[in-house]
Amino acid sequence: MVLLTIGIIHNASAQGENAKTQKQKNMTTEQVKKLSVGEWVSIAPEVRPSISKDANGNMKPFYLTRTFTYSADGKFTLEMVNTADAYGKVPLVKIVLRGHTEWQGEHPIAPGAQKIHYIADEAYEVTPLIQGFADAMNHVASTDFNKWAVGETQNILGKAFPPFGLTDGQIYGEYDLVFIDHDMLFWGAKHVDGRSFEKEENRPDNLQIPMVRKK
Repeated sequence: MVLLTIGIIHNASAQGENAKTQKQKNMTTEQVKKLSVGEWVSIAPEVRPSISKDANGNMKPFYLTRTFTYSADGKFTLEMVNTADAYGKVPLVKIVLRGHTEWQGEHPIAPGAQKIHYIADEAYEVTPLIQGFADAMNHVASTDFNKWAVGETQNILGKAFPPFGLTDGQIYGEYDLVFIDHDMLFWGAKHVDGRSFEKEENRPDNLQIPMVRKK
């Protein structure tokens, strides 16, 4: 009798999980939008390939943590802290993007995944967190900016900023994807050759390390 009861409970639990998974997979764009609302954070420091190469021609990795906030009106704030090391102990710079989103239909990577265009048309803020980074910015990005200093934020929105490949008047945006499963938020994985998502043809075709809801 006990074994039968355990079996019934197990089957009910499995059916519940299957139903939950199926519901997640069948989510519409509007459902994904609603589920995206809130604040999401990195589970741990993350690694990305970059277009920069070392002396041997190998692509250099860069490390970061993310905090992402999405609101019901379609606005977003993305805060990234880049670090010099894989464990996030040596922060280099904090970057904050603010703007709006355009949802563009289903993405084929997984059932329920959605195409999205992030447009950072409200703010693109850069804050040096270490003197070496501030010194580098004063060398390569001094035109039209105040002197770069540790802990002091400058908004580079719409300005030429060679270190990030931005030209005068450019509004930065990314053609990305969104997939939510088991209350984890996945975006698109960076291409292995380091290409950005600034063009539609560069939209990601795989999933990145997820973020989780901030407790």
